[in-house]
Amino acid sequence: QVKLVESGGDSVQAGGSLRLSCAQSGFTYTYKCTGWFRQLPGKEREGVAAIYSAGNTTYYTDSVKGRFTVSQDNAKNLVYLQMNSLKPEDTGMYYCAADLAGYVCTSPFPFSAHDYNYWGQGTQVTVSS
Repeated sequence: QVKLVESGGDSVQAGGSLRLSCAQSGFTYTYKCTGWFRQLPGKEREGVAAIYSAGNTTYYTDSVKGRFTVSQDNAKNLVYLQMNSLKPEDTGMYYCAADLAGYVCTSPFPFSAHDYNYWGQGTQVTVSS
């Protein structure tokens, strides 16, 4: 059974940092794409970062480039999202998602939520000004 569990969310002040973790279990795939998404109440889920297991290729949405870093430890089945210089607009529920075929990370736009097959329950990030 595929399972994704996020952790690391917290309340911080603007300028602070957080590291989110996504623990993945229930599968062993050489090629997978893991995405990080965030969502505010009443708004659509927004992709912020993605990482391809083969070659560690990474992708970022423009609003987080230079501030967020996605990484992975394939031996431990963990994917991380290091978030620095946090802003109030980074507030939201953060989800990790997986495409176990890896196709999403080879597409021109790896941030379409419906392309991901598996999702975690989310972890809340709140950034105050």
